[in-house]
Amino acid sequence: MSIPTVPAHRHDTGAWCRDAVIYQVYPRSFADSDGDGVGDLAGITAHLDHLAELGVDAVWLSPFYPSPQVDAGYDVSDYFDVEPELGTLDDFDALVARAHALGLRVVIDLVPNHTSDQHPWFAKALAAGPESPERDPYMFRYSEDGTPNNWGSLFGGSAWEPVEPLTGRAEDRGWWYLHLFAPEQPDLNWDDEGVHEMFRDFLRFWVVDHGVDGFRVDVAHGLVKAPGLPDDAVGPDRWGVEASSSPAEGAEPAATDTTDHGPKPPDSGPAFDQPGVHDVYREWRRVLNGIRPDVLLVAEAWVGPPSHAALYVREDEMSQAFNFDYLRAPWNADAVRRVIETSLEENGAVGAPTTWALSNHDVVRHATRFGYAPGTRTDAGIGPGDPQPDHELGLRRARAATLFMLGLPGGAYLYQGEELGLPEHTTMPDEARQDPTWLRTGHKVRGRDGCRVPLPWTADGPSLGFGPNGSTWLPQPAEWAFLAPEVQASDPDSPLALYRRALAVRRERGLGRGTAEILNDVPDMALAIRNGSTLLALNFGDTAVELDVVGTVLVRSSDAASGDTVERLRLEPCAAQWLALQADE
Repeated sequence: MSIPTVPAHRHDTGAWCRDAVIYQVYPRSFADSDGDGVGDLAGITAHLDHLAELGVDAVWLSPFYPSPQVDAGYDVSDYFDVEPELGTLDDFDALVARAHALGLRVVIDLVPNHTSDQHPWFAKALAAGPESPERDPYMFRYSEDGTPNNWGSLFGGSAWEPVEPLTGRAEDRGWWYLHLFAPEQPDLNWDDEGVHEMFRDFLRFWVVDHGVDGFRVDVAHGLVKAPGLPDDAVGPDRWGVEASSSPAEGAEPAATDTTDHGPKPPDSGPAFDQPGVHDVYREWRRVLNGIRPDVLLVAEAWVGPPSHAALYVREDEMSQAFNFDYLRAPWNADAVRRVIETSLEENGAVGAPTTWALSNHDVVRHATRFGYAPGTRTDAGIGPGDPQPDHELGLRRARAATLFMLGLPGGAYLYQGEELGLPEHTTMPDEARQDPTWLRTGHKVRGRDGCRVPLPWTADGPSLGFGPNGSTWLPQPAEWAFLAPEVQASDPDSPLALYRRALAVRRERGLGRGTAEILNDVPDMALAIRNGSTLLALNFGDTAVELDVVGTVLVRSSDAASGDTVERLRLEPCAAQWLALQADE
C-alpha cells in the first residue's frame, strides 16, 4: 500500500518544517548556568552545540515567560518578556543568535487558552466588578445555584472558581470564572477582540523583534467553547473516580486501540475542538504570512478522530499538528500500522505533513512506557510503590521505535534527554513532586514530574553537570550518571550514537521528504515500510523474524553495525533496521 504524502496543490510544500526534526527543550530542566537549581536560557545557549552535533533542525522551547510557576510556566503573567529566574530578553536574543549561527531554527511555546491569575488583565477584571468591560477577556459567568455547568479541570476538581472569596465583595456572590487547568490559570474569552489583538501583537513581537521561527500552540483545541457552555459527558472528575497513580494493566490492545484514556478522554466535550478555533488560526496565518510565510505553527490538539486533527493543518491554518495517536499507540504492530496509514491518509488529503513523536513533557518517557506489557496504562504517572518497568526491555523497544519513527516521511519531534535513553524517574519521592495534578487530585494522579527531571551532562560533579552546584528543582536519579553525554560519546552502541547515526542517514537519504509504502508480506509481529529506496523494518515480537528483502544495512537499533549486504533480513526481537534496497527490490 503506497500512501501519497505531498499533494501538489499546496503552496508550502517547500517549507523547512515539513521534514524538520525538532528538539524540545524544557528550560527549567535543560541546563542551569547560575547555580539556583533551575535551568535557564544561558544554560540552553551553552549546550546548543550538543543539538547541532545531534543533527536536529530546530529547538522548541517550552514557556520561559514571566510566571508565578504554578504550572511550570504555562501560567503566563506577561507574554512579552522573560521570567527573571530564566534570564532576560537579551539572553533570549543571544540564544536565538547562537542557534541561527549553528543552523538551528527556534520555536517557542504560545499559550493562548489561559493566562496566569497574576496577569494584569485578570487583576483589573477582579477589581472592576461584575459585568464590567474589564472582565470581557475572561470567562466569567453567573450561577446562583452552584457552578455554571459540570465541567471539570484537567488538573482535578471543578473547572469553576468562585469570585467572591477573591474580591471579598458581596456583589461577586454567585459569579464564577472558568479554568480548564489550575484555578490560577483563568481561561481567556476568544469572543473578545482585545484577546485577538494581544496575540496578533505577540506574534509580531517574537518574530519581527526577536527572530523566532515558529510557535507550538498549547491547548490548541481548547480556545473556543461550545455556545451556551452546556454540560459535558465527562463531568467534574476528568480523571475518573477510580484514578490511580499505579500503572494499570489492561487487555491486549486491538489494532485500533491507540489511547490510554478509555472511552472518555479528559480533554473532550464542549470545551474542546469547537469549529471556532479554526477562525483563530486562519487569522494567525494571515498575520504570519504578512511577515514571513515560513513561520511554523504546530498544534497541540488532543483530538480524534484523525480527520479532526487534519482540519488544523489545512493550508490557511497550522503548518503541523502533533500526532498524539502515534505517541499513544501501544507496542503492537497492527496498532502502529493503523495509525501510520490513517495519519498519512488524513493529512495527505489536505496536503499537510504528518508529524511523529514518542515523548514530550506531558507523558511518561517512552523508554519507560515500553518497559511494561502492551496495554498497561501509565498516563497517571509512576511512583516508587508502583509496579516498576523492565528498564532493559523498555530501552531496547524505545531504540527500535525511535529508529523506525525517524525513517517515516514528515516531521519528527524529540524530547530532551531521549537521545540519552533517559527513562522516567519512577522512584521520585512523593514529597518532591510539584505537578499541580498531584496536588489537585488529592494525590491520586502523580502527574508529569517524572519526565521533567533535570538532565545529566557529566558523569560526576554537582548535579551531574546540570549546574555549578548540587541544587536541582527536581531530584535526579544517581544512576543517570552513566547516561551523561560525555560517557556515551565514546560508545558506538550508545543511545546517543544511535540518534546521531539515524539523523545523519535520514538527512542524507531525504527520508522526511519521502513516501510510505507499507509492505504486506511480512510476519504478523513485524512492520515494514518502503520509503523510496530505503526499507524501514521493526519487529515487535519476542522472537526473531525474517523478511524476504535484499539490501545493505544502513542503521540498526541494537548496535552500530552497518554496511553489510543481506540476502534476507533477520530482525532480532524488539529491534529495527534500515536497509538501502537494491535497485530491483
